[in-house]
Amino acid sequence: MLKLYIGNKNYSSWSMRPWVLLTQAGIPFEEVMARFDSFAPDSDFKKVIDPVSPVGKVPALVDGDLAVWDTLAIAEYLAEKFPDKQLWPADIQARARARSICAEMHSGFAALRSACPMNIEASLPDIGQLAWRDKPAVRADVARLVAMWSELLAQHGGPMLFGTFSSADAYFAPVVMRLQTYALPVPEAIAAYMARVCALPGVKAWVEGALAEHDFRDFEEPFRLQR
Repeated sequence: MLKLYIGNKNYSSWSMRPWVLLTQAGIPFEEVMARFDSFAPDSDFKKVIDPVSPVGKVPALVDGDLAVWDTLAIAEYLAEKFPDKQLWPADIQARARARSICAEMHSGFAALRSACPMNIEASLPDIGQLAWRDKPAVRADVARLVAMWSELLAQHGGPMLFGTFSSADAYFAPVVMRLQTYALPVPEAIAAYMARVCALPGVKAWVEGALAEHDFRDFEEPFRLQR
């Protein structure tokens, strides 16, 4: 069986992507938690992840003697291993577009990620208001998301970005979490898409797991002293 190594569900946005993709697609896998800690060379986190990932980070997918790291590489591997799951759009142009926006998420939106780290359990609208007021780059990142999602939903008719669920929706699920935690303003149509993402069984299962952790990691909490 596949093994997916992940970090804390409350905080690890990168881990969320392949976990949701596997779960939503109905692909069986074993979850291996590498709890966030000091990340020092002798830490428990490193003891779990270093034997399977040369970069020492989550997520990592292990299939027999093969290890795949990096979320986009994992998505591509799963799409090739399970072609019947149709993890990318069937149309070649839509598929290229889906890969493009996933790569854009992979390398972009730095302001949003920095100002609004994923924290599913928290409710931080006041922090979101300050970020929206004081950080033009955050407003620009959200504007880009709104434009991207609006265009794709209009082009493919919803309910997901490319019609049916795909890797692209899994890729942006952590962004939906951020927008919710910090209550960043989005148009009604985008809020409706976010609600549909949150209603996906794979996303609901991840969120339930995050809420059940009760594992306050102070180094992941720039805005709170306690839960």
